[in-house]
Amino acid sequence: MSDMPARVRDLGRQAYGPVWRAMQSFTDARTDDTPDELWVVEHDPVFTLGQAGKPEHVLMPGDIPVVHVDRGGQVTYHGPGQLVVYPLLDIKRLKVGVRDYVCRIEQAIIDTLLEWNIIAVRREGAPGVYVGDAKVAALGIRVRRGRTFHGLAFNIAMDLEPFRRINPCGYAGLAVTSTHDLGGPSALEAVKPVLLDELARQFGLRLEAAPAPAFDAADAA
Repeated sequence: MSDMPARVRDLGRQAYGPVWRAMQSFTDARTDDTPDELWVVEHDPVFTLGQAGKPEHVLMPGDIPVVHVDRGGQVTYHGPGQLVVYPLLDIKRLKVGVRDYVCRIEQAIIDTLLEWNIIAVRREGAPGVYVGDAKVAALGIRVRRGRTFHGLAFNIAMDLEPFRRINPCGYAGLAVTSTHDLGGPSALEAVKPVLLDELARQFGLRLEAAPAPAFDAADAA
């Protein structure tokens, strides 16, 4: 696989809405020559409901906003202590099919967890990464003209209570866990470089640090 350059932008902690809109804009504006990017972010508390998402899977959101978004999948939760990565990749250029793309992201997370001797698996028909019966990372993607946006949400050390307010990914009673609860790291900064290296390995990317884009706080959702 060729060693394609990819810019890594660490956005810090952000509201969901502005980052989502920026992802859409980047994907719509990119050309065949636009370098790929990986956006790393920690979101303010939010439930996101995918395109086919059923509102009845949002049981009792309470004070946490619910945003209907243009990715696949059902409902999930984002919040502090969760590592979110949005791979903005031209998979047509990388010669990677959509199913293979999902498998490679799952494998990058599985290999990251191995760094801390945590054995994780994927499940047929239920995208994401699991340890035992509990989900530790969720996937929700969108591909437009061979270019990806949205991505993965990896639970590191977070309050998992909001997951009890929903049927995670459409599964009633699905157990959710985090690396901290599994005896692994509790700091996002410990996991970021390992996960980014594994994603780079899966897709044959050469990572280059780049500044974070500016977001309009008035856009926050």
